[in-house]
Amino acid sequence: MGARNKKKLKRLNLLEISNHERIQLIKEVREKLRQKTVEAKLWQSLLEAESVTINGDVVYKSNQPLHGLKL
Repeated sequence: MGARNKKKLKRLNLLEISNHERIQLIKEVREKLRQKTVEAKLWQSLLEAESVTINGDVVYKSNQPLHGLKL
């Protein structure tokens, strides 16, 4: 979740685009926000876990550093 350069963001006037384009844009934005929410919840649950096991291998325990998993 890095900082964005606001000058490069494309600005649209929703009143000037067609209804079909507006609906499509709103659906895309809603889906992106939903995905970000799901990802944030997943990361939060991983942070709260005492241990994380992948395919039977413990890659994280609360008292040991993370190993076997790269971001």
